[in-house]
Amino acid sequence: MPKHKYKDILEKVQEDISSGRYEPGQRLPSETELVRRYGASRMTVFRAMHELQTMGLVVRRVGSGTFVAQSSTSKSHVFGLLIPELGQTEIFEVICKGMMESQNAFRHSLLWGNSASKESEKEAVAEQLCQHYISQKVSGIFFAPVEFSSGRVRANHRVVEALDKARIPVVLLDRCLEPYPDRSKYDLVGIDNRRTAYQATEHLITVGAKRIGFIARPNSAPTVDARIAGFREAIQAYTQGAIRYAVNLGDASDPKFIKAILKKDRPDAFLCANDFTAGKLMRTLLSIGERIPEDIRIVGIDDVKYAGLLPVPLTTQHQPCRDIGRTALSVMLDRIANPDLPARDVLLGCQMVVRQSCGAEPEEQLNGRSRPGR
Repeated sequence: MPKHKYKDILEKVQEDISSGRYEPGQRLPSETELVRRYGASRMTVFRAMHELQTMGLVVRRVGSGTFVAQSSTSKSHVFGLLIPELGQTEIFEVICKGMMESQNAFRHSLLWGNSASKESEKEAVAEQLCQHYISQKVSGIFFAPVEFSSGRVRANHRVVEALDKARIPVVLLDRCLEPYPDRSKYDLVGIDNRRTAYQATEHLITVGAKRIGFIARPNSAPTVDARIAGFREAIQAYTQGAIRYAVNLGDASDPKFIKAILKKDRPDAFLCANDFTAGKLMRTLLSIGERIPEDIRIVGIDDVKYAGLLPVPLTTQHQPCRDIGRTALSVMLDRIANPDLPARDVLLGCQMVVRQSCGAEPEEQLNGRSRPGR
């Protein structure tokens, strides 16, 4: 019954706005008045009004009440996707699909820009797309900041400065502009990278790893620094320093680099910054005669489609990309309706997918973690 009440209130208020009974900028009845009018609970009324806010139809002002949004007569928005890696990974494509599948997406459109085929081109492509979207006067931008390139920090800041000047809202996808643990002034939607790596490391310790290496590419996004922080935290908190560990930045497909790590640290397990790195590491280790998981265990992060098809099926953390997309669209609509809200990090959890590469049996999986989390 509360679900029906919630929908009934939402539809009636939406109809009153559409018909012009309540005009842009006009104050709506208070929640107390709506509780009395519809014979509903305060929580049911709150849920209906929050949904209207997410849809961009109303603006809620603390201490003043709820008002019809000035833009509510415009039923649709066009948003730009500023994602230089679009088409090159499995992550962002699924995030964008999640946006389109959102219940709020039917009135809105997404503009898909060109992606960069080379690392050296990503900065230029990002800035060109930014100017294109500004000329199109889009309602907002979903931006995945450039990573790996040497000038990425300056390029990313030039992009958001141009969008600020054009008064176009920005929601960051997956990663922040600033180095971890600093954050920018923009909303961010992604996963809880620190906790994701913590849980993956905890799993490796639980299945018997004693010397664990973390491996990532140099100049990676701040998300990788957050994963390194979670990796270190798990080792210190879970074992009080009894486990040896090392952080390695380099090319996992380079046998010389990997052999040097094996000689120096003698790792019996690796946590990789992502599945792509894990796949390259696995290929390198197998090529030099290491057995997985008998000699070295491997865990990744992302759960891309090919993770289960690698020579040794990869244990990894499943990233809820569709949910990230749906959430990002809601955050964008909320930002448009409430431009004065403080910047928010909306971080989703991941689930451990146990396969052969970690040396554990799949049934050891417990609700996405190797054992109850800390």
